[in-house]
Amino acid sequence: MSATTGTKSESGFGETIRVVIHALLIALVIRTFLFQPFNIPSGSMKATLLVGDYLFVSKYSYGYSHYSIPFSPNLFSGRIFGSEPNRGDIVVFRLPRDDSTDYIKRVVGLPGDRIEVRHGMLYINDEPVKRERLSDYVGEDPCGSADATSRVKRWKETLPNGVSYDTLDCTDNSYMDNTNVYTVPPGNFFMMGDNRDNSTDSRFLSQVGYVPFENIIGRAQMIFFSVAEGEQAWMFWRWPFTVRWHRLFSIVR
Repeated sequence: MSATTGTKSESGFGETIRVVIHALLIALVIRTFLFQPFNIPSGSMKATLLVGDYLFVSKYSYGYSHYSIPFSPNLFSGRIFGSEPNRGDIVVFRLPRDDSTDYIKRVVGLPGDRIEVRHGMLYINDEPVKRERLSDYVGEDPCGSADATSRVKRWKETLPNGVSYDTLDCTDNSYMDNTNVYTVPPGNFFMMGDNRDNSTDSRFLSQVGYVPFENIIGRAQMIFFSVAEGEQAWMFWRWPFTVRWHRLFSIVR
């Protein structure tokens, strides 16, 4: 009788191990080929994305590079099943000068484009991008000051392909309100943050610069969780007060 009980126990343990292994394999496949979770650690994409947002990034949107694989083993170069991002897409990519670091920005320049900022206005191929003044943004400070909330100029920007989104303007005379002309090399993309005066992006050639297609991990698709800036997502007992309930399951645009 004891021997039979022992056999059943061993069988149950073995089944549990198989279930765990299968679950891990399924999670690995989903993370590698379909969706990968990311969180927003900085305010460079405010007010589109906020510090404390957790989102899913689709890995299949632009095909796969070796950065799509966990731990990024250098098994192959380039992309397979590649499809280039469009202007206006919000993408996660590996920083060209430090491929262990993930950044998230908006694509504003395609290969061959000429990108310039004049007096805070974005120009693509010598044409100003349409910009419309909106009501001020009021919320968690987007400009790097110690204030809990702030009032900042907000604009609706519309790219040549019709994609519209909001941008923030902390000051009229920031360091990058007037730039040189950037000519995007073949196979590369030009990225900018929506929080224009508080974003380290492709305008800073020595820090980010042009982003190779190979470095793009995927497209930001949906916010699945969000907690107030400065809060910890694992503190579930604070969720009734810290979760931004209105942002849950919202589509990223």
